[in-house]
Amino acid sequence: QVQLVESGGGLVQAGSSLRLSCAASGFTFSSFGMGWFRQAPGKEREFVAAISRGGGSTLYADSVKGRFTISRDNAKNTVFLQMNSLKPGDGALYYCAATVLAYRLSKVRYEYAYWGQGTQVTVSS
Repeated sequence: QVQLVESGGGLVQAGSSLRLSCAASGFTFSSFGMGWFRQAPGKEREFVAAISRGGGSTLYADSVKGRFTISRDNAKNTVFLQMNSLKPGDGALYYCAATVLAYRLSKVRYEYAYWGQGTQVTVSS
């Protein structure tokens, strides 16, 4: 079965860092682009970052550009999100997702076929 399992979330103070991981199984990881989304209570699920199948291209939401870095290790079937200089507004449930799109990176939820259950990130001020 297809499975995406996020980990690495927690409670941190503003200005600190976290690294999220997403372990994939049940599909050919290297054939899928990967993305991170987040959803705060009462808010829409929003795009955070995306990375191409081979890791050569990345895309970021303006709100996290320069602070977050998405990467992947295809040998380990894992995608990461390094989050630095965290702000209270970064607090959310963070999801990783997989897309079959091959010619472009996607920011939109419906273009991702597989989703994890999320990992909680809380940032105190």
